[in-house]
Amino acid sequence: MEKLINDFSYGLFFWQLILFVGLIFVLKKFAWKPILNAVNEREEGIKNALAEAENARKEMQNLTADNERILKEARNEREELLKDARSIREGMIETAKGEAQNEAEKMINKAKESIESEKLAAIADLKKQVAELSIGIAEKLMKDQLASKDAQVKLIDNMLKDVKLN
Repeated sequence: MEKLINDFSYGLFFWQLILFVGLIFVLKKFAWKPILNAVNEREEGIKNALAEAENARKEMQNLTADNERILKEARNEREELLKDARSIREGMIETAKGEAQNEAEKMINKAKESIESEKLAAIADLKKQVAELSIGIAEKLMKDQLASKDAQVKLIDNMLKDVKLN
């Protein structure tokens, strides 16, 4: 330590200080601004993705509420149809037990099939809407994520690795 203090040179210290300040200036001019800009762009992209995800979540809640409403209506219709079928069956039993009983059972089966087909149609429609929404969301996310060529190359490399593993 004493040797360093004894060999201290003000001229060398001055030039090292000038070089250090110059290096800081060059880094500030050419490196920190692009790095900070990239970080800010990434932060903005994340904010946008979070906003889109929140919108998608709200849309999914709306779809779920609609689905529950449709199912409730289908159940109510089923109950009404079953009530109607039962009353028809009871009236026919009073007039002609044998033939009326067979006829009522046929009507109940038709009503159940109709309810089931309406339910399946409603579920299929809901699935179609969810699929379209999911594709739209995925498309927006993929556009954001694959904006640069590096991201595209990385995605393709990952997919190729998955294909080889499977």
